[in-house]
Amino acid sequence: MKLIKISSRLSFFLGFVVCVSLLAVGAYLQFVKQLEPCPLCISQRLAILATGLGFLLAAVHNQGRKIYAVFIALLALSGASISIRHVWLQHLPPEEVPECGPGIEYMLQNFPLAETIKLMLTGTGDCAKVDWTLLGLSIPAWTLLAFLTLAGWALYQFWNNTAK
Repeated sequence: MKLIKISSRLSFFLGFVVCVSLLAVGAYLQFVKQLEPCPLCISQRLAILATGLGFLLAAVHNQGRKIYAVFIALLALSGASISIRHVWLQHLPPEEVPECGPGIEYMLQNFPLAETIKLMLTGTGDCAKVDWTLLGLSIPAWTLLAFLTLAGWALYQFWNNTAK
């Protein structure tokens, strides 16, 4: 059985399309299903955006395939680390869940930027709540799988020797 060979440029573009699709699902869940994102959800969206922009830049630039592959994989793995924190918070016993914090808008207006970033990356009690599942996995668990898949897809481009 032969694998279908596609150019690294098309592969990077497909990675970008996947990231745009993930952001669209997040927007759908927020604006249609009325699921308010917590600070860790917002951090994961920013990581998906950064990963997607990395894929787009690699597709447009079409040079330095290996450098882009590693850079994008690092972006995706950074997002995965945020997702791991989120999944961990969701599996804490109720008595160990941190207290809920203020909304992101309030934090941005009243807290120093460093404190806001720290809260966005560590999460609050809001982040421990599971609002939605699919096949028994929460949104952060699905996002973790997506980040790991994106990192793998990016690293595949490191060894993809097909024509540009």
